Amino acid sequence: MDSKRRKYISGLAQLNFNVPYSYSRDLAERMYNESMNVFGSLTDKIQYEDALKGMKAIPDNSVDLIIADPPFGIGFDGKKSNYNRNEVLIKDGYKEILDMPYDVFSKTWISETYRIMKETGSAYIISGWNNLDKILNAISSSGLKTINHIIWKYQFGVYTKRRFVTSHYHILFAVKNEKKYFFNRFEFYPEDVWEIKREYSKGIEKNGTKLPIALVEKIINFSSKPGDLVFDPFMGNGTTAVCAKKLFRRFYGFEINGIMREIHEKKLSTTTPGEDYMDLNLTKPSIEELSKKYPHLKKIKKDLP
Repeated sequence: MDSKRRKYISGLAQLNFNVPYSYSRDLAERMYNESMNVFGSLTDKIQYEDALKGMKAIPDNSVDLIIADPPFGIGFDGKKSNYNRNEVLIKDGYKEILDMPYDVFSKTWISETYRIMKETGSAYIISGWNNLDKILNAISSSGLKTINHIIWKYQFGVYTKRRFVTSHYHILFAVKNEKKYFFNRFEFYPEDVWEIKREYSKGIEKNGTKLPIALVEKIINFSSKPGDLVFDPFMGNGTTAVCAKKLFRRFYGFEINGIMREIHEKKLSTTTPGEDYMDLNLTKPSIEELSKKYPHLKKIKKDLP
């Protein structure tokens, strides 16, 4: 046994942790500006058409990151009072899967996901539990490889009497090439259970579903670089597009509900490129924060050269 081996000190590895890919704000902005035409005339555009048709026109190996929150195939319209929503503010036109079986729908768009994704790319597909098996089968048959099955835990579920309350969604993290996919581990110990609150925008018109900004930005920071192209086949409220712009990324996507165009344009016109961007090394916990859990770190840090 090596008598010179360093003694294990809890918390020291986290204190010394550095983010693998870290970009200053100036560099990130330059990368963003240089990617202005990454997708030609469609860069930073939302097309108001069926994604199943529109995706066929996307070139092979052209997308860096895909974030997809498809219809769950459960007859949801987003207006039920038990979802704590004012139905007057919910835009009409939300479409569920009506004209084909859910497994066929899933295999159709997920197979296109594989084709358009770069070798370094990845996809985060959000699903409820009802049709999760069909999503998993579609991922497997497409050729994508599942890296993680993430659980998004939110703060409430619809009240039930004879079963457990559902208060989570599934996020399938899948890639095209297990050896080449980009992953920026900006958290020292990134777990596969994410506790992120749902958002409520009182008095604001919206689509029937909305992903939290914190959730989408977390995905973007883990799996893309400034200037990368983020694609969303089911834009909904446009959160993916807004978050991409806020983090110096480019976006492209589809939304079948044309009524959402006005909401999207208003959100994007009031969003400044890079307004949420931060060098990810600056998001690490400070010595003061870590010392609350590991009090001995303050003394060790002082003794280090």
